[in-house]
Amino acid sequence: EGGMGEPGQPGEGSGARETPVPTYSWEEIRKHCLPTDKWLVIERKVYDITRWADRHPGGSRLISHHAGEDATDAFHAFHQDLCFVKKFLKPLQIGELAPGEPSHDREQNEQLIEDFRALRKTAEDMKLFEVDTEFFSLMLGHILLMEGFAWLMVYLLGNGWVPTILAAVVLAISQAQSWCLQHDLGHVSFFKKSRWNHVAQQFVMGQLKGFSAHWWNFRHFQHHAKPNVFYKDPDVTLAPVFLLGESSVEYGKKKRRYLPYNHQHHYFFLIGPPLLTLVNFEVENLAYMLVCMRWTDLLWAISFYVRFFTSYMPFYGVPGTLFFFVSVRVLESHWFVWITQMNHIPKDIGSEKHRDWVSAQLTATCNVRQSRFLDWFSGHLNFQIEHHLFPTMPRHNYHKVAPLVKSLCAKHGLNYEVKPFLKALTDIVGSLKKSGDAWLEAYLHE
Repeated sequence: EGGMGEPGQPGEGSGARETPVPTYSWEEIRKHCLPTDKWLVIERKVYDITRWADRHPGGSRLISHHAGEDATDAFHAFHQDLCFVKKFLKPLQIGELAPGEPSHDREQNEQLIEDFRALRKTAEDMKLFEVDTEFFSLMLGHILLMEGFAWLMVYLLGNGWVPTILAAVVLAISQAQSWCLQHDLGHVSFFKKSRWNHVAQQFVMGQLKGFSAHWWNFRHFQHHAKPNVFYKDPDVTLAPVFLLGESSVEYGKKKRRYLPYNHQHHYFFLIGPPLLTLVNFEVENLAYMLVCMRWTDLLWAISFYVRFFTSYMPFYGVPGTLFFFVSVRVLESHWFVWITQMNHIPKDIGSEKHRDWVSAQLTATCNVRQSRFLDWFSGHLNFQIEHHLFPTMPRHNYHKVAPLVKSLCAKHGLNYEVKPFLKALTDIVGSLKKSGDAWLEAYLHE
């Protein structure tokens, strides 16, 4: 896997003297975590990724977040074709861990790590990483049916308030399910060639939603690599609008008061769920495509708006179609915020703790009690623990691996948290209030 002296390497069997492989301690590796100096460890091999990070297909930030650390489990979690990816690693290898050094840094639980890797191997043997194409074909089919049904309602019933509201609700549900499907396409390999997989994601994300697939992957993979870690997970780096976890006390101590944070659980309802996809995502997405010159993604996004306005302008005109579009986005935004954040915002949010892969994911995620309706409605994001531990596993297999994950947690005394749906939603508001109160206390008394 890129080490010196393997079969076929210079010096093997020729009597030539092998060049000794440089070895490094964790103390030395930890120093190389700077923007201009990045090392990481995978399977005890040390790699210098400083210059290569900008060419990393998952984005430079994603791989750079692991600088100075052991990235073995993250490497396995994100890459399905390991043999192919390891070809890129070979020229980056600069050495290995010294023989006396443990495989894992910072007093991580070695037995937990080994047990998790054994669990992953079991899941692979059970073929839980294999995709059921019929399942995802049905997902795409029902999204397209809802899109058509919404238009047909307006066409047959007219542009009155009742058909308009019903069509907006159906379209919002369709948009929500499109989020789920493009999310699947971003994680799971449906085709042998990853390029075709990304083209499929571009179609769903661009033509069905009007967003950039590259932009989403750039954000989302960071979230998976370092969930709930400030400045590494974009989903929780929300200051100065909202304060979460440790940032609350930090802002209070520094006497920062850009907004009345002790009331953020109230203004959350005004600027959180209604506006995330309508304002924040639209602006950030467009800026990303223009700055990063993602012209293909831009064309896909434009095709969505052309289709949408062409479809509904005959019924509503330009102003009415724009209002209809905003209504759909606001409804969709409510789904996105509540469904995606019920598993994360109420959990531990703070600075980098350098936890092992399993502990990092379990600390930042929880599950929501399963039902057939919630499985469909949330796109199986109620199985957030399994999804975070195995991001490349297709969602129709989460319920199969869940008992194995529960057993692992029980063995090591880890909290496998499962909440009722309504409690998971109310915990979002409760956690915002708790963070706001912590800010106020620090602001007044520190």
